[in-house]
Amino acid sequence: MTTKIQLRQVRALGVFGALLGLSAALGACTPLATETVTASVPDDYRQRHPIAVTEANHSIVVFVGHARGGLSGPQRADVLGLAQSWVREGTGAIIVDVPIDTPNARAAAASFGEIRSVLMAGGVPSRAITRHHYRPEDPRTLPTIRLSYPKIRAVAGPCGLWPQDLGPNIDNVAYNENRSYHNFGCASQRNLAAMIDNPADLEQPRPESPAYTSRRNIAFDKYRKGLPTTTTYPEAEKAKLSDTGK
Repeated sequence: MTTKIQLRQVRALGVFGALLGLSAALGACTPLATETVTASVPDDYRQRHPIAVTEANHSIVVFVGHARGGLSGPQRADVLGLAQSWVREGTGAIIVDVPIDTPNARAAAASFGEIRSVLMAGGVPSRAITRHHYRPEDPRTLPTIRLSYPKIRAVAGPCGLWPQDLGPNIDNVAYNENRSYHNFGCASQRNLAAMIDNPADLEQPRPESPAYTSRRNIAFDKYRKGLPTTTTYPEAEKAKLSDTGK
């Protein structure tokens, strides 16, 4: 009788051990909880939507009618402005896309000659101007001449991503823990990146510009003579509307 009881106890212990092993194995296969994934997203908007420095195209378009083979005054100013900006920030050749097999193809070809002349007058060498021909996909639109070149640019985003609800939700960890929503700060970062003139300023400071030696010599000469070195503005008194305080 004692032996049967002992056998039952051994069997019960074996079944219990098997259940423990099975539960441990299943626990090892359990995926990560949602809180762990959400916590991995940075809470600082500057880290969640960082400003990156990359290379992007800067382009303009020139509309050409079928009976005109030149540039208008505003178009000539646009092309000259593009040439001046290329000299300052361009990192590659200027690509000029000219339409062919269109009603304005002949006028566009003639306009390209003037565009090339304006670009060279603005400081762009001839070897940095490349012409490409293309056929418009949509026959209803007016084919245009497109000028583009690569430049270093600061970008941020994309914005408008809403992976979670803004309101209270059992699965919304950001709301329950009073965190900022995912899209918070993206528009500000994107606008700041668009306003940066030189993306290199994000990585390193600019070198100091040369001192204005003419004005500095005048101040030093006054200092040696014992005269006040402050600047006097004779017109300052004329701009006052009242004599109160004199």
